[in-house]
Amino acid sequence: MLLKRLALAALFSLSVVGCTTAPNTLAVNTTQKLIQYERNKSDLQVKSLTLASGDKIVYAENNSLAGEPLLLIHGFGGNKDNFTRIADQLEDYHLIIPDLLGFGESSKPLSANYDYEAQATRLHELLQAKGVAKNIHVGGNSMGGAISVAYAAKYLKEVKSLWLVDSAGFWSAGRPKSLEGATLDNNPLLIKSKEDFYKMYDFVMYKPPYLPKSVKAVFAQERINNKALDAKILEQIVTDNVEERAKIIAEHKIPTLVVWGDKDQVIKPETVDVIKQIIPQSQIIMMKDIGHVPMVEAVDQTAEDYKVFREGMKE
Repeated sequence: MLLKRLALAALFSLSVVGCTTAPNTLAVNTTQKLIQYERNKSDLQVKSLTLASGDKIVYAENNSLAGEPLLLIHGFGGNKDNFTRIADQLEDYHLIIPDLLGFGESSKPLSANYDYEAQATRLHELLQAKGVAKNIHVGGNSMGGAISVAYAAKYLKEVKSLWLVDSAGFWSAGRPKSLEGATLDNNPLLIKSKEDFYKMYDFVMYKPPYLPKSVKAVFAQERINNKALDAKILEQIVTDNVEERAKIIAEHKIPTLVVWGDKDQVIKPETVDVIKQIIPQSQIIMMKDIGHVPMVEAVDQTAEDYKVFREGMKE
């Protein structure tokens, strides 16, 4: 039980901050073992692809090659391990879970374009290289949700469904009160110190899993080191609105599941009303007492809701 508890805590922390080479070697090694334990449980193997640009994309993939392909896209500050634990319950699908450029183990070029469409284009190159670009299901959390919308709008005939989990990009809903005064110099999502990380950990989740403070400090260092790139990416995505692109999804009636934590402090829960208005065919699930990352905070329910949605597509 203790191992599972620590695994969850360490996994989410790695999801938020990516891999690290901070000085606390013991904490880093312990966390990596826990992460590998969870990946093994979910039958995930880590692979990589070099894009035409020369940049490297690292991704996790399961061995369910007979299942329909499902691309899962993490949010800002996250990486492929955002979805590692829920992957265990989505084993019937062929899962492809990348580190977006700028995050995790993928390349982090400071001069790259990090808007939603640029990231979607890179992901399409990855899927084409793997031969699974056609008939793809796409899901994403936060920034990953907005990239999912951009992906579907750009590669319309190849996308069979969308799964938007506390999605960014629908900015007409406005900012939550918790971020009304946020700037690039003062933002809870940008980490300048260990204390910033501790606060951010509680900010993004309503009921954060336990994590020892010494381990939090290790993860904080990676975010501190990557702050310049994080700030650049954040500046690009907060001005990138996907609502016009979402209208294309509505027009072509792509099945869409929208999931939201009702305690989300990062993106307003009222955003679901905007999405429903733009994409009338979307199904909305509001999760009680859950924050910004339902697939981490409520693994079982989030997975079950998605599987029910996919089964409904067969009717």
